Amino acid sequence: MSSSEPVALRLIDREFLIACAPEEREGLLEAAGYLDRKMRELRVHAKAPSFERLAVLTAISVAHEFLSLRKQHEGQNQRVSDGLTSLRSKLTAALESEPGRP
Repeated sequence: MSSSEPVALRLIDREFLIACAPEEREGLLEAAGYLDRKMRELRVHAKAPSFERLAVLTAISVAHEFLSLRKQHEGQNQRVSDGLTSLRSKLTAALESEPGRP
């Protein structure tokens, strides 16, 4: 089991120390970079938002993106599943109609 190590993350002009396992460090830094970019994008369009308000707006924006992508992914999975079911039916029909098959 890995021990936790503190990682310094910067969001806008604030630094946060977050403990994480060494193997999670790169993913955490990538997530913090993404979050910082989104916060900066929203800050441009907001009128003097507090850090907390900006964090909440960003969380809602990121959650919306996540849910949209998850819904899109689920739709793709359903289409693949439907395609495989159709292919299985065609293969079964072809095998059953093969001459000399009992």
